[in-house]
Amino acid sequence: MANKVAVYRKEHFNAAHRLANPTWTDAENARVFGKCALPHYHGHNYELIVKVSGFPDPATGYVIDMKILSDLIQQEIVERFDHRNLNLDTLEFATLNPTAENIAIVIFDLLRPHLDNKLDLQIRLYETPRNFVEYPA
Repeated sequence: MANKVAVYRKEHFNAAHRLANPTWTDAENARVFGKCALPHYHGHNYELIVKVSGFPDPATGYVIDMKILSDLIQQEIVERFDHRNLNLDTLEFATLNPTAENIAIVIFDLLRPHLDNKLDLQIRLYETPRNFVEYPA
């Protein structure tokens, strides 16, 4: 009998962003997003946990080779977002407000095409030690 197993890879990246709706006034952005709407951006030390679930391969015993998963996260996420201003330096957030929720969805969408369809994927993104999001929920 095969058992489904979840494996996790933890990574880290630093990035700056500003939360704002461009159709709103500065006052409305400040009311909704507080200090996160300040015009000169702010940064976070993001902790990323990628969860991949599936049935271990009978030949290897792996759900996924963790080295392959690590390399994928480095190439698709860390190299793209680390030490970047998400609003100014990335295509993904040129018109998308870089909330933790949206960042997690973008990360999922960047990784999903590279994984076998029989594997489940979940992203957990810590923006601060006490604030984090998961996608899909």
